[in-house]
Amino acid sequence: MSIKVENITKLYGEQKALNNVSFEVNSAEIVGFLGPNGAGKSTMMKILTCFIPQTEGKAFVCGYDVNEESLEVRKNVGYLPEHNPLYLDMYIKEYLEFIGGLHHVKNIKQRIAEMIEITGLQAEQKKKIGALSKGYRQRVGLAQALIHDPKVLILDEPTTGLDPNQLAEIRNLIINIGKEKTVMLSTHIMQEVEAMCNRVIIINKGEIVANDNTQTLQHSQENNQYIITVEFDKASSKSALKNIQGVIDAKNTKDNIWQLEVSSSSDIRPLVFQFAVNSGLAVLMLNKEEQKLEDIFKHLTKK
Repeated sequence: MSIKVENITKLYGEQKALNNVSFEVNSAEIVGFLGPNGAGKSTMMKILTCFIPQTEGKAFVCGYDVNEESLEVRKNVGYLPEHNPLYLDMYIKEYLEFIGGLHHVKNIKQRIAEMIEITGLQAEQKKKIGALSKGYRQRVGLAQALIHDPKVLILDEPTTGLDPNQLAEIRNLIINIGKEKTVMLSTHIMQEVEAMCNRVIIINKGEIVANDNTQTLQHSQENNQYIITVEFDKASSKSALKNIQGVIDAKNTKDNIWQLEVSSSSDIRPLVFQFAVNSGLAVLMLNKEEQKLEDIFKHLTKK
């Protein structure tokens, strides 16, 4: 078990940022830690990386207590904060040598060369950090988090502000890292979570509201909504379509194409075909889409 959190509560004065939170993260697992702004994500990550103490409860990283054995925790954790704190006047190699020295990394020059290759910094390695784009600064942040070869990576919004090409590159980098290390990351980009993560933990107002693998969460009975896109050969009406059992809303997107929002544990496509027969319509196209992680996130965090 790489991360174990037991009944963690964190108070800032009278404000409860975390309320009795418990979860576990296994070795070589990429877990998305999601929630709206102010939900408690960064607070939890700061507790796990020994930046701040919890008010109640216990947390362990690689078996070490974050309060009693914080130095051992720091040896085993690589951390990329939301606002990547870099020394902009330092050259990339100079900065990585400085960070490696803090961790007493042996064969530091060889390790820096490995990090530059792993994070794709070869083309920019002779530049000062202040001259780098946002994407390359994130790469430097990942390199410093990896320089001491930690068993656990905790990444707070690692893809913030990146363009689509940079997103794809950082995503692939994290996926490759996750083959050998435990990765816990937060992000607001749900497509990235679906692409990278084995499991999702959703937190809202300081409490866990979901903790499951992405596929199970998308098919769970609690969140049994999905979309059916259907095209008829002739016009229909919203009121008629909403009379189909299980349809909670109907939206005309183009010509005779409709999106039906469905809330049902069963597949209602046969009912849509029957509706077409009874209405003298021909079905030209019909497609069922499972609800997306973004929809589940909105549903769980608006309760």
